Amino acid sequence: MSSTFIMAIDQGTTSSRTCIINQVGGLVAEARVTFKQIFPKPGWVEHETEDIWYSTQRSMRLALEKAGLTGSQIAAIGITNQRETVMMWDRKNGKSIHNAIVWQCRRTQDLCKKLKKANKEKLITQKTGLVIDPYFSATKIQWLLKNVPKASSRAKAGEILAGTVDTFLLWKLTGGQVHKTDISNASRTMLMNIHTGWWDEELLKLFGVPEKILPEICPSNADFGFTQGLGFMPDGIPITGILGDQQAALFGQACYAVGEAKCTFGTGSFVLLNTGKKAIRSKNKLLTTIAWKLKNEEITYALEGGAFVCGAAVQWLRDGLGLFPNSSDIEALAKTVEDTDGVEFIPALTGLGAPHWRPEARGLICGLTRGSTKAHIARATLEAMALQNVDILATMTKELGKKLKSLKVDGGAAANDLLMQLQADYQGVNVIRPKNLETTALGAAFMAGLGAGVWKDLAQIRKIWKAEKEFKVKMTPKARKDRQSRWNAALERA
Repeated sequence: MSSTFIMAIDQGTTSSRTCIINQVGGLVAEARVTFKQIFPKPGWVEHETEDIWYSTQRSMRLALEKAGLTGSQIAAIGITNQRETVMMWDRKNGKSIHNAIVWQCRRTQDLCKKLKKANKEKLITQKTGLVIDPYFSATKIQWLLKNVPKASSRAKAGEILAGTVDTFLLWKLTGGQVHKTDISNASRTMLMNIHTGWWDEELLKLFGVPEKILPEICPSNADFGFTQGLGFMPDGIPITGILGDQQAALFGQACYAVGEAKCTFGTGSFVLLNTGKKAIRSKNKLLTTIAWKLKNEEITYALEGGAFVCGAAVQWLRDGLGLFPNSSDIEALAKTVEDTDGVEFIPALTGLGAPHWRPEARGLICGLTRGSTKAHIARATLEAMALQNVDILATMTKELGKKLKSLKVDGGAAANDLLMQLQADYQGVNVIRPKNLETTALGAAFMAGLGAGVWKDLAQIRKIWKAEKEFKVKMTPKARKDRQSRWNAALERA
């Protein structure tokens, strides 16, 4: 039963990771390779595309070695990725014309302001479910076309290609034979109409993007192509699943029913709520996005809210302030105090995401006294990580029209018991942590397995998913309300 293996590539913001998953959903091996972060100007974030490709290949090789497998033993490959990050490369030689512009990058704030001033937000939101923000891909592509020498003319001539990270990896894995994306990634570009599932002519014209440089949009479990020319893997391994990272986590958490939700604690934190076949248009600045589309089925939609800085705040305490040597040390440090003693940390290090959407906001630590210590700052950071998600989920449940029964969690920081208990207490719902925290990679593997016929349907996959621990609410409603009030007061100052 477990002799069938699926390779899941999880290309993230700070590292590229490959997981080998067996037919019963077990993690056979995992390998992670980090790469350089580039900050050319305040608020700008880039990656070298070759760093992404090299780290991806290396993680694939290391995972195979750890599993004791050869590439020929892989039944299928799934890809999940940082979503809105954009790259542009030469159609003939595959070389990028500029560093990748990362989803966190705020360089297109002025372009976004012009769009808002021109009253384009209603049009864009109606078609894409998104709000005008530098976060999304369209203004990044627009910036590249305007600022890279000859990029615009070469794009019109069809000499260059553009895409999100999944598209770039697929191009590389197939030896430059396939230029495709899945519908979940396309829904994050601000160039696709989420109601039709195709690139939108009016949006392409608005952003000045020629359709010929964009990939073909496919179902999430499509036949995307086959490996070619990798060397460490044979040609002909099918690539049968692609999902954006947050949609992959939703899929990997087996949130297949309307009303089921998950929160992924990564560089940022992201909450997705399955809304089924209905694209709920948010009145409260949540995003309406595509969760996935299976072959021969209708689109499945979701509501999404994301905080740009979550685990990245812990990294900043570690690297920027030197409060502890390892990110995992924050829990023990925060536990040395019972509360923050009035210290509040608003981790708006790259602006505020949902439901506030304030790209100009900046981080704030307030409430400091002579008695404040690094432990208070550490605890305030964990509390901020949880409270950001409360803001998102409170808005989300309002849109849904009913309360959540529970919240599934995943991502690296979900291993932090204190943070998970804070999330349950501040949210007022039990938090469920799965046995396999690598649900993003698991979701890519599940999708690829569906595409390759390893699993026949969602019901079969749901039986594989297992819970590891449930964090039950311990805080009183009054204490929860008081804590939220203090948080809201600090937010107004950021």
